[in-house]
Amino acid sequence: MRHVVTALLSCAVLLTALPAPAATVEVRISNVAGGKGKVNVAVCDRARFLKQCAYSASVPPQAGETVVKLNDIPPGTWAVLAYQDENENSILDRNFIGIPKENYGFSRDAVGRFGPPDFEDAAIEVREGTTVAPIRLH
Repeated sequence: MRHVVTALLSCAVLLTALPAPAATVEVRISNVAGGKGKVNVAVCDRARFLKQCAYSASVPPQAGETVVKLNDIPPGTWAVLAYQDENENSILDRNFIGIPKENYGFSRDAVGRFGPPDFEDAAIEVREGTTVAPIRLH
């Protein structure tokens, strides 16, 4: 009996030592102007949506479609946003009334009425493996 308990405890320790499942989010951004600045992408949970998102990346723009892969994302519900930072100042520039001057987009092609969309409108389910999130810049 003692060997069985020891074996079960050993298995429990091994299971807790295994890495948590992780996923890759492959963001395919369309309507990109090549050669202008960089494309910034962020993957956000509900609590950090439109704030300091947990996962982000920047890549040079490719005319037409730019693909960005973000690795080690925990499975769950996330929203993805992207914008083309043409002047590379790391912020989405806006005009004097707050309307973005640089092209941007959200997962599920979510749009807001008078401002950004709600998290629920842009939310996608990320599972183990690779989840593709198409975004069209506007």
